[in-house]
Amino acid sequence: GGLGGLGGIDRVGPEGLRERIRKTRALTARPFSVNVWVHIVPVAPAFLGVCIEERVPSITFSFGDPAPYVGRAHDAGILVLHQAQSLADARAAAAAGVDAIIAQGGEAGGHSLGNASTMAFVPAAVDVAGGIPVIATGGIADGRGLVAALALGAQGVIMGTRFVAATEATPPAHDHREKILAATVDDTIFTDVFDIVDGLRWPAGIAGRSIRTPFAEEWQGRSIELAAQREAILRESTHPGEAPERAHSAYAGQSAGLVRDVKPAAQIIRDVMAEAESVLARLAGGS
Repeated sequence: GGLGGLGGIDRVGPEGLRERIRKTRALTARPFSVNVWVHIVPVAPAFLGVCIEERVPSITFSFGDPAPYVGRAHDAGILVLHQAQSLADARAAAAAGVDAIIAQGGEAGGHSLGNASTMAFVPAAVDVAGGIPVIATGGIADGRGLVAALALGAQGVIMGTRFVAATEATPPAHDHREKILAATVDDTIFTDVFDIVDGLRWPAGIAGRSIRTPFAEEWQGRSIELAAQREAILRESTHPGEAPERAHSAYAGQSAGLVRDVKPAAQIIRDVMAEAESVLARLAGGS
């Protein structure tokens, strides 16, 4: 089975989150998790408050220390996950008493440290987790990746890029999914250019992995110059305050090179499980 995540809440605010939670509940009776970025300190407590009031099943914290929030969430009966980008993050999450640690390797799409690979980071996170379940993410899109993650000590996986190509997904840009389907494992770039244009501030070292675009390649390594040109670039947009289309990201992990079709989320899970079972049988000496 799978656990869906409700993200993008930074753009809608606490009351927008409440609306999204209620819409999600209207669509499914299944459990889901709400993704809360801890580094947005002024609003993180408000997001947590909405989650508690709405009695969400689970919260996934990331990009900061979850310790100030774990106790309140647990008191409300909420399962707490934390996405760690480094060994220090994993240790802090374990010390805070989270219910599971998501070990995010540098191959992952979207924002991360882009540092240690999933292959190296997951077993290291398992070693410091003190028995807390570890979930692997970054570069995983099929049953082979699931088996590899299990071998590293993980008890599950997150496959964000794979599920952008789910029938039910609504990608942020009209051609986002097409870019993933056309990509190879060599076609991503780890960059801060989109955040600079969007005016987003992240903890030190955090940037985003995206499918390569002409805009990203033009401005990669020119952060100071891009920041100086930001207002001029924004004026190109037909939507005030938003980046023009040429400056849009297409966040995806290196696993984009393994994604070749669009299918329902449930079918993706069934196919991944079937392939994992086949791989395990082969490794055990079966057919």
